[in-house]
Amino acid sequence: MLDLTDIALAPAVRDSLRPPRFPALSRVLGKALTLGYRLMGRHRYDDFRLERVLGAPFVVIPTVFNPKLPRTGEFLASQLDPGFPVSDAEVLDMGTGSGVCAVIAARYARRVVAVDINTEAIRCAGINVRLNNQESRVEVRHGDLFAPVAGERFDLILFNPPFLRGTPNDDRDRAWRSSDVAERFAAGVTAHLKPGGAALVLLSSFGGAGHFLEQFRSHGLRIDVHAERRFVNEKLVVFRVTPAKPAGAHGAASSAFAELET
Repeated sequence: MLDLTDIALAPAVRDSLRPPRFPALSRVLGKALTLGYRLMGRHRYDDFRLERVLGAPFVVIPTVFNPKLPRTGEFLASQLDPGFPVSDAEVLDMGTGSGVCAVIAARYARRVVAVDINTEAIRCAGINVRLNNQESRVEVRHGDLFAPVAGERFDLILFNPPFLRGTPNDDRDRAWRSSDVAERFAAGVTAHLKPGGAALVLLSSFGGAGHFLEQFRSHGLRIDVHAERRFVNEKLVVFRVTPAKPAGAHGAASSAFAELET
């Protein structure tokens, strides 16, 4: 359970992370869904899989975050369309994993750079870029957070970060767990955005969403709710993060923050 009491965020962000009205029922339904996944064989997360996301095929290999099963990668990718400022933009897909957001962004963007610290994710993303014929628009780079793009700026940064606080046990665990990603991302994002640029960051009620938003606030970033979706046992919120908040910002973001307490 997130403790939001001491975080100075506006009501809209806080409410978006609010716990469900019937937590016991949510837990029971969540267990039923897990059992259903096992019966269908979809519990085999760390395995070779072929997934389809927004009409595009994606190969997922062991140790690489699956964009379909945990739902987060697919939900973030679904926010990319010509209506959002992606058209003709330069996009950074941070922690690309299978490359799902990079490939979908390349449908509209002029140029996409996809980075990941996991060497297997780099291999996997490269396979999917070629599988979807996006080699001319997507460049895949290996490295930690902003290190592979030092000195570069982007119109849009996409990030589906590790939600859990702690030291990762292996490369697969890096997709779920980190001790300092929130701090380092919040400290570096402004330097890598073009004027008028924004980051879309997906956070979940499963994990330390509050810590990410606190880091954004402490670095003077504006936080707005871009999209949200509630499942039986989880709430996902995509936050739009931009530099230099004006007075009174974070209004829409506080209610979203409270709902991620689910």
